[in-house]
Amino acid sequence: MNIFDLIINDKEVVSLDTVFLNELNQKKMLQLVKEHKYVAELAKYGLTTNNKIMLYGSSGCGKTTTAKALANALNKPILILNLSNVVCARIGETAQNIKQVFDKAARENAVLFLDEFDQIAKDRVSDDKDVGEMRRLVNTIIQLIDYYPKNALLLCATNHPEIIDSALLRRFQLQIHFEMPTPDILDVYYDKLLSSFPENLQNIERKYAISFAEAKDYAFTLVKSALIDALEKQEKMNQERIGSLS
Repeated sequence: MNIFDLIINDKEVVSLDTVFLNELNQKKMLQLVKEHKYVAELAKYGLTTNNKIMLYGSSGCGKTTTAKALANALNKPILILNLSNVVCARIGETAQNIKQVFDKAARENAVLFLDEFDQIAKDRVSDDKDVGEMRRLVNTIIQLIDYYPKNALLLCATNHPEIIDSALLRRFQLQIHFEMPTPDILDVYYDKLLSSFPENLQNIERKYAISFAEAKDYAFTLVKSALIDALEKQEKMNQERIGSLS
């Protein structure tokens, strides 16, 4: 399979300071960026930078956005694995596809982002049906991670870390938990989302106990509805004005 079929073409540029992270995760991200900035100085003391990071937690809470922002902060290209094309009926082909993407990331000193990592990294004893083939796939991924170059960065994301093989989890030097945002954090997020709209469109009813992605979809749906209502009213008034003049 062509290497370009294995990678999602996503050119969105995200700034790290626009990503909504809790205080602990923000510190971890800034530490990571600084480690890669001072990689040569750290190496003088025999210290290596963390370059294998696991992002886990609730869906829609910023894992993919964080990966893009981190790549931008490090001034590195990002390669996002196209899981739908990578996974084949034959495990051997899946392993070869993944190896192609790892090799490309290594050559380009890129950020490699593997979303839904649990789909290709399940516990080798949890799937009785295909335990032999799954074991071979996981073994391949372990080798790829072990030999991943220090100047590239591997980010893996999952909503289900509990089903990932424990030997794989141990390979990640840093594991970052993404939790559902609190009401206070969501209020800040809503304020930012709505700040570019007229004031009358900013006063929507806010929904809580949802993810950032859900909040964005919810808010923008209400704004679009209000805008369409206003446009239809204006259109009706224009038609009535024209009718009164004829």
